[in-house]
Amino acid sequence: MASKDRLQLARDAYGAYESGDRSVIEGILADDFSFYSPTDPGIDREQYFERCWPNAGTTDRFDYVRLIESGDEVVVTYELTKKDGHRFRNTEVLTFEGDKLAKAEVYFGWDVE
Repeated sequence: MASKDRLQLARDAYGAYESGDRSVIEGILADDFSFYSPTDPGIDREQYFERCWPNAGTTDRFDYVRLIESGDEVVVTYELTKKDGHRFRNTEVLTFEGDKLAKAEVYFGWDVE
């Protein structure tokens, strides 16, 4: 059985933040998902939902600057617009195991005017 399109899985994960539909991201993340950022160095799935998911309510949209699949990874650079109009740019490296997102590494960017 062919695996799902990882670029589409990445889009769907970010789309869950736009829609606020937690069930979408729940279905994409692996049970042993881990998340890395400068402020969250290696948190697990449960901590991710406690610390990161509440931001879903503040997200208006993601505009993709780059979306590149390389092996088991998808590299995403996006400009995020929050509902209050604030915009910023980040790059993330998403690592997949089959059809599940196993690890996310976030590299903070800068504010966009």
